[in-house]
Amino acid sequence: MQLHFLGTGAGMPSKERNTSALMVKLLDEVSEMWLFDCGEATQHQILHTSLKPRKVTKIFITHLHGDHIFGLPGFLSSRSFQGGDEPLTIFGPSDLQQWIEQTLALSKTHLTYPLRFVEVQEGIIFEDAHFIIHAKELRHVVPCYGYRIEQKDLPGELLIDKAQALGVPKGPLLGQLKNGHDIVLENGDVVLAKDVVAPAKKGFTLSVLGDTKYCEEAIQLSMGADIIVHEATFDGTTTDLAASYGHATNVEAAKVAQQAGAHYLLLNHLSARFLPYDLPQFLAEAQGIFPNTFLTADQAVYTWQHNKLF
Repeated sequence: MQLHFLGTGAGMPSKERNTSALMVKLLDEVSEMWLFDCGEATQHQILHTSLKPRKVTKIFITHLHGDHIFGLPGFLSSRSFQGGDEPLTIFGPSDLQQWIEQTLALSKTHLTYPLRFVEVQEGIIFEDAHFIIHAKELRHVVPCYGYRIEQKDLPGELLIDKAQALGVPKGPLLGQLKNGHDIVLENGDVVLAKDVVAPAKKGFTLSVLGDTKYCEEAIQLSMGADIIVHEATFDGTTTDLAASYGHATNVEAAKVAQQAGAHYLLLNHLSARFLPYDLPQFLAEAQGIFPNTFLTADQAVYTWQHNKLF
């Protein structure tokens, strides 16, 4: 899995940061990409990458503020021009479907692929053989959701040398063992899958939190997460101001990660008030509480591999 940050700013674009957009690349897992929020000019940010919009199969919107959705109509339209014909599912709060459909209709935009909407409510909003996604409402000034993406346990590795030592020939019988099925060899010997397949591997858990002030819901959504993407619009000197706007500070984001027992924290959604020379201190404040904290930037890419973030 890779996290590619296309926009990490708050409120409006600045010279350093575009508005909110995060691409979660699951190409090795399910050959898909999932987009979380789609602020203004997200498609422009994509032009500077190798990302393919037609590979995006799901879009998750946290809330309906402009810096999280104003890039959607353009992205949806461009996906058609760039060869997208596979269905696309958009998850988001109430009224998102109406806004998109009216925008596309009034602009006479024709899409070459089916568009499906899922109105998000608290609980499980998606599940298949590979993933389960939970949503929970956070505490912002408008309805806003956070998402918890849990990868289901991965099948254990087939121990081919061990299987062959037991007389299993190359071919379909190895596949049956890999899938957890016991087999019978031509000579009548029984080979048990559990004897030649390593234990299942735990999948990753990623929490992507929308705009929110410090709250218990963010902690619950992030319990034991491998990676938390948390907004940090303000710093520790402006805690009361942050809460009044429905936002969190870098220090509060670190407390969420600490209390949730997470492994890594990525600070996102930074105000333009923080200039480049402010950022080392901004990061140090959070790391003083939760050492495995990183500060995101536009076009930053993080890779989750072997239970570590690179």
